[in-house]
Amino acid sequence: MQNPQDFYSEQLNHYQKIVKDLNKQLIRLSTLRVLVFVLTVLGIYFTYPNWVLVAIIAVLGIGIFLALLSRYTNVKYNRDLNKALVTINEEELLIASGDFHHRPNGNAFQDPKHFYSLDIDLFGKGSFFQFINRTTIPEGTHLLANLLKANTIDGIEERQEAIKELAQKPTWRQHYSAASSLVQVETSADDIITWLKNHKPFLPQIMRWLPMAFGVASIILFILSVFQVISPNLVGYWLLLGFAITGKYLKKINSLASNTDKVKDTFKQYATLLDSIEQESFTSELLLEKQQQIESHHQKASTIFKQFSRHLDALDNRNNMIGAILGNGFFLTDLKHSYRIEQWITEHQQTVAKWFEVVSFFDAFNSLGNYVFNHPEYVFPEIVDTKQAISAKELGHPLLDKTKRVNSDLQIDNQEFFIVTGANMAGKSTFLRTVSLHIVMANVGLPVCAKSSQYHPIKLITSMRTSDSLTDDSSYFFSELTRLKFIVDEIAKEPYFIVLDEILKGTNSTDKAIGSKKFVEKLVASNATGIIATHDLSLCDIESQLEPVKNYYFDAQIVNDELFFDYKFKKGVCQNMNASFLLKKMEIV
Repeated sequence: MQNPQDFYSEQLNHYQKIVKDLNKQLIRLSTLRVLVFVLTVLGIYFTYPNWVLVAIIAVLGIGIFLALLSRYTNVKYNRDLNKALVTINEEELLIASGDFHHRPNGNAFQDPKHFYSLDIDLFGKGSFFQFINRTTIPEGTHLLANLLKANTIDGIEERQEAIKELAQKPTWRQHYSAASSLVQVETSADDIITWLKNHKPFLPQIMRWLPMAFGVASIILFILSVFQVISPNLVGYWLLLGFAITGKYLKKINSLASNTDKVKDTFKQYATLLDSIEQESFTSELLLEKQQQIESHHQKASTIFKQFSRHLDALDNRNNMIGAILGNGFFLTDLKHSYRIEQWITEHQQTVAKWFEVVSFFDAFNSLGNYVFNHPEYVFPEIVDTKQAISAKELGHPLLDKTKRVNSDLQIDNQEFFIVTGANMAGKSTFLRTVSLHIVMANVGLPVCAKSSQYHPIKLITSMRTSDSLTDDSSYFFSELTRLKFIVDEIAKEPYFIVLDEILKGTNSTDKAIGSKKFVEKLVASNATGIIATHDLSLCDIESQLEPVKNYYFDAQIVNDELFFDYKFKKGVCQNMNASFLLKKMEIV
């Protein structure tokens, strides 16, 4: 498999060359447009007395100018697309070096009442979300956050296959992300869906043919007027009649135009993305299912979106004063375009939400596929139905520097409960977050930072960071109790893997020891599975009383008056604590 950094470097060089060439093309096209404009003006000036030559030069000049303008627009779009691809590959190389803290951190998705998101650095600066997120549209970002918070154990292997397949399509993923990043949409997909579903058509069925008939009549009247068969005044009266017919619906047309002006860029963007999905070949069940969702009566969703986008652009042309006057007076153009928009809404308003959801799905899952591509050394957990909850070799935290990271083996069976002791800074909390993240990543369908992993799917619930709240008028201790009550209530409904870090910190040491022991005994009696980290060595006595309880520790040693950590997960009870040593070493006492 190709090294990800080599791939990104090659892609970066490739797209930088393309951008350079396209910039040269844009300069040439701009120069040609100016030249054509000047030559056209000069040609008209020197042939002015000859109306035939003037007309020919004007038509040719305008035609060539518009052709060059169209070509310029296409080249500019390709230039911008390739510039976005340059940015994507620059970012990947930057992130690979460990610099990702400038990216969106997902703080908005943090939820203190969630099962685990606050405790395991899922969101926030330096979080797992900040590290893996490559989404480019708000709905995709929300979906990615929801996937990480879903806490579901259904469909894991199906998601694994989809993510594996997307990991093997780095070029397609990058083009998808680049295309979706080009248009800054004004209105969210949710707001668009709400507008479409609530829109009440206001134009009658007669508008299916009236604008066309009115336009044909206008052309006939104009020809008759030119040949002086009828008075030119009739053409003027006909123009006023057109204004009168359009004016009857003007207020509602203006309202419709106001809404369509806000959504037209979104539909252009989504049409491009839907086309990208339709053109790609997929094999995994989940990706094929999503691809089939954007087929409608044997017509591609991208084609349907492009049709709507053209209708929206046509209505937007009403802002051209001359076109609006002549178009509405002689051809009822506002009514024609509004009717087409309303017919599209009536036909497709129930399916747009599904199509938007598919675009968001690929935006979110591309981030997951990108994560797999970037970490070929990670392993997808083997989903098993055994007594083992987790059996992992060389398990580590994916956000730690791999050159410094110390990995540990972990084997914990269902209904086993580990008590982990250790000195300050010895690695207890990091280990708890490592295990928690293993469960979250495995449930999402991602590979884990380990040499091997067998995993019996289970939901996660944690209590590691509790805080008091002045807003809720709750003390720290009460907040802790509320969290522990939440855990007890949830595990009574279904199995969870429980991760606790130094519970009952808000009370005195004696009360804490008694309360912690009783709480662990209750969890064990409930056949719970999990890990608790503590400094209270007396809690380790439970191992001799309850068979499911096992003691493990992280060690700290003082060597040559220096504190040494090996960060190894070991069987037994920690005997070395370091608070007094650190107080003295740092000259605090």
